[in-house]
Amino acid sequence: MIIAIKQGATEGEVQRFTALLEKQGVKVNLSVGASQTVLGLVGDTTGIQEKSLLAHQLVEKVIRVQEPYKRANRLFHPDDTQITIAGIDGETRHIGGGYLGIMAGPCSVETRDQIIGVAQAVKQAGAGFLRGGAFKPRTSPYSFQGLGCEGLDLLIAAKKATGLPIVTELMAIHQLELFDEVDIIQVGARNMQNFTLLKELGCCRKPVLLKRGYAATITELLMAAEYIMAGGNDRIILCERGIRTFESYTRNTLDLSAVPILKKQSHLPVIVDPSHATGLSWMVPPMAKAAIAAGADGLIVEVHQNPEEALCDGEQSITPATFAGLMHTLQRYAALENRIW
Repeated sequence: MIIAIKQGATEGEVQRFTALLEKQGVKVNLSVGASQTVLGLVGDTTGIQEKSLLAHQLVEKVIRVQEPYKRANRLFHPDDTQITIAGIDGETRHIGGGYLGIMAGPCSVETRDQIIGVAQAVKQAGAGFLRGGAFKPRTSPYSFQGLGCEGLDLLIAAKKATGLPIVTELMAIHQLELFDEVDIIQVGARNMQNFTLLKELGCCRKPVLLKRGYAATITELLMAAEYIMAGGNDRIILCERGIRTFESYTRNTLDLSAVPILKKQSHLPVIVDPSHATGLSWMVPPMAKAAIAAGADGLIVEVHQNPEEALCDGEQSITPATFAGLMHTLQRYAALENRIW
């Protein structure tokens, strides 16, 4: 249930009204927007009468939320959520709320020279975040599984060398203690419905990049976000990375229609992964441009100095030079749409 508060209500009046509601056995989340204050009621609201609420002097309107996701619902939080991350270089990066966040780097961390070299190149091109895999979930047990803890150390070294915040994937709860210096924790498509892991991340206060499962509906993605938010962590970035269809030309089918739907249904920022979606490096630039045009709040792109020699997903990685050209184009897109780089 959503309660919109009339303009002019004081903070004290809202607090007293909130306490009154909580006495009825529900949890109340307060969202103060630019033009509207909203109270989101979570729990059993069946015994709360709308007519009684509307009779209260502070209440402008009451809406019963039909969707199963509450905290992730835009009705619950009318204004766009903006994720803010302070880099060790003194710069503050934003994703959402009119800001575009670009994450770039190799699929997998391989060597110190590789990850620092890519980090320097993507930062120079304008990326705000360094992505790289230390722990890699692979379909085959015989494929390269990542460098593990050594890979994390190399990512942190690249972070110190460039100042870029780092994004990397968490595969299991026991790894969480190793992620203290990671700025954004990525939950991969295979773990999108690992509810035990999602609950644990709800107790964490780091931003979470939540990738859509390759067979997940939009509602299932939002419910996965709800698991994290129910634990108290609302710093979530949704990621469309392609879904499985009958089409076999590309690795997955990039569902760009998910971007405006998610933006309409939820206040959480939405980014797109054109690398995993297509699996083909030559398709990454056009799909990246299409994603920004569709309203995405950012991108996560695979960049490697020598894609043909990459230990993981080289066929979908673009070179630093291609990435620099893409960024130049995307900056023009951002300017046309009055979006902040």
